Amino acid sequence: MSRFTDPLTGADAVGDPTAPELADGFGSGHSGGGSGAGDGTGNARARDEESVNKTGTTTVGIATEDGVVVATDRRASLGGRFVSNKSVQKVEQIHPTGVLTLVGSVGGAQSFIRTLRSEADLYEVREGEPIGIHALATLAGNFARGGPWFAINPILAGVDDEGSHVYSIDPAGGVMADDYTVTGSGMQLAHGAIEGEYDEAMSMAEARDLAVRAVEAASERDTGSGNGVYVAEVTAEGVDIEGFDETEAALAE
Repeated sequence: MSRFTDPLTGADAVGDPTAPELADGFGSGHSGGGSGAGDGTGNARARDEESVNKTGTTTVGIATEDGVVVATDRRASLGGRFVSNKSVQKVEQIHPTGVLTLVGSVGGAQSFIRTLRSEADLYEVREGEPIGIHALATLAGNFARGGPWFAINPILAGVDDEGSHVYSIDPAGGVMADDYTVTGSGMQLAHGAIEGEYDEAMSMAEARDLAVRAVEAASERDTGSGNGVYVAEVTAEGVDIEGFDETEAALAE
């Protein structure tokens, strides 16, 4: 009798006896279909989708000479079919002059924000000065690539000695810098609203209005976006975040 033999049945145990027990659907063989669609893991994940809070989301970041504006909608949904919350704050301060948006599964995105904020705080304590925004974006990409966070695609925006910065962090850890960027399920609609209006010489007030209008445009057609807007303005002096039930109330004008 081997040490992996079941003492009750006499049958040899399969796999690692120290591994955790998996529920039906996990780790079972393929039953046909394409990649992930026909295996047990894919089925279990599909079932999970129905009960996981997601932000759906439209998040917009625009850099100007004076600072950065970030605007997001406020809706969370279950399985993309039911609005589970109408007042989610999807942009949070993680740095004295930096913010990160919450995109993807709510639990994963919240954990990612907490982790990155902790690392920024730890760096400041050790070095006596805030971490640079580019270095923070690189760290965020490394975490996204190697960490346990599921389906996140946030915007990291901030201001440091080198100027104003906007980065998109993709689920595989890619870090892309741009003058403006959009992530989330409403990104195509928001991009369309921004593309013809953006001007690299625009003021913070003009960038704020454009970001809010972009979120509003996405909310009209994207079922994962809506219920007002949060706006964050980031300058060398700090971060200001406000929430609005109506997009019209968020306009600088």
